[in-house]
Amino acid sequence: MKKFKMPTAYTILFLIIIAIAALTWVVPAGEYENKDPGSESFEPVPGTYSPAEQNPQGAWEVLYAPIKGFFDAQDIAFFVIVIGGFLGVVVKTGAIDAGIGRIVRKLKGREIWLIPVLMTVFAIGGTTYGMAEETIAFYPLVIPILIAAGYDSLTAVSIIALGAGVGVLGSTMNPFATGIASGFAGISIGEGLLLRLIILIVGLAITIAFVMRYANRVKNDPLKSLVADMKEDNEKHFLKGQSEEVLELTGKRKAVLTIFAITFVIMILGVIPWAYKFDIPFFENMNNAILGIPVIGKILGSIIPLGDWWFGELTLLFLFSSIIIAFVYKMGEVEYINTFVDGAKDLLGVALIIGISRGISIVMNDGGMTATVLHWGEELLADVGPVVFTNLSFLFYLPLSFLVPSTSGLATLSMPIMAPLAEFSGLGRDVVITAFQSASGIVNLVTPTSAVIMGALAIARIPYNVYLKHVWKLLLILTVVVMAIMSISVLF
Repeated sequence: MKKFKMPTAYTILFLIIIAIAALTWVVPAGEYENKDPGSESFEPVPGTYSPAEQNPQGAWEVLYAPIKGFFDAQDIAFFVIVIGGFLGVVVKTGAIDAGIGRIVRKLKGREIWLIPVLMTVFAIGGTTYGMAEETIAFYPLVIPILIAAGYDSLTAVSIIALGAGVGVLGSTMNPFATGIASGFAGISIGEGLLLRLIILIVGLAITIAFVMRYANRVKNDPLKSLVADMKEDNEKHFLKGQSEEVLELTGKRKAVLTIFAITFVIMILGVIPWAYKFDIPFFENMNNAILGIPVIGKILGSIIPLGDWWFGELTLLFLFSSIIIAFVYKMGEVEYINTFVDGAKDLLGVALIIGISRGISIVMNDGGMTATVLHWGEELLADVGPVVFTNLSFLFYLPLSFLVPSTSGLATLSMPIMAPLAEFSGLGRDVVITAFQSASGIVNLVTPTSAVIMGALAIARIPYNVYLKHVWKLLLILTVVVMAIMSISVLF
């Protein structure tokens, strides 16, 4: 057991493909009628299941599955790659680092306010673009400041890790969780936005209160710190020779942050279906006023009205924004291309995971298994009611998120089956997406398979068992609160 090492997500997913292919030899094949026979997407009609001819999948199908999966999910995979390039360009400018550094300097002497302010900033990063690995750079900056102010390293870790983590838990527009899940569920990323926003606000408020309560306890009595035995050692380690030098928030970096924010605002407007689906005068008047100007109308005619965007339009948005940021920051053509490609390379692994995960669905569909599994789920969940189904979905994703820590991989793996089951229970597919991302977000706050959490603890010199002791009550509270919010939402 000491020599056992957890395999990578790629290996786990490929082993699942092999297992699913083996099951196609024994699980009966079946099929459903499609709601829209002429559509490329498949929406099964409840109650129309019928047996089909068995089509077991062999070695060739197993090896070919990831390739077919990548082609099947190429729009989502390319979107992820472009997002990587966009983030690479933004990070290269230093704008985000400089912005947070400015906040830290402004609040010097009032460090207690760093908790709600920074946690909100990190949560915004988590909910919009899945901020995770990027947080590692901020621990060396925040830890010394908090220790010098009378807090401990665990407080600093809580601010950054829990702040960004609860943002991911309440992902509103996170392309790596909500976006990919919505794509494979066949719905707009804007559907279910209000519910996710409520979870984000309530979850963030609870987490901020939790961290501030612990921080005040440590400030008033350092012996109550969970790392009190390391106090002197940590002060020597983190405060010795520390430099307060941070990147300057120049005018160019302010402009980059503005473009960064505008990009996500446009993304939100672009994918919200209700803005134009219903008769809302504000949106109609705004749209007509903008398009009423001939020049602007010609330029934006292909973009407005918003509300119908999919991964193609979103990919274009982030690619165009990266070019604008490079122009504003006065990057040269070679520097921009190299930076964009380096950023894209960082997320190439995510794109490959999407292809391999999609291969699982390919094998299930080709083997006729998907319809049979849906049929079993339909029979099992037909009479449980929407509230029970919602909570069962959430609980189902808790252990699954531990086994498949990649949110993009888990979304690709599960949504083709779970999303139709929601409709069988009388719910929208967005409910399953919210259950998935919330459960995944909670697990990723604590899972030892997360390189982000383990890396943060290593920097802060905090044992994993101490961190676990610190956060387990918060995780339990967030679990109960999320389940309650989702239950109430499906009732109304």
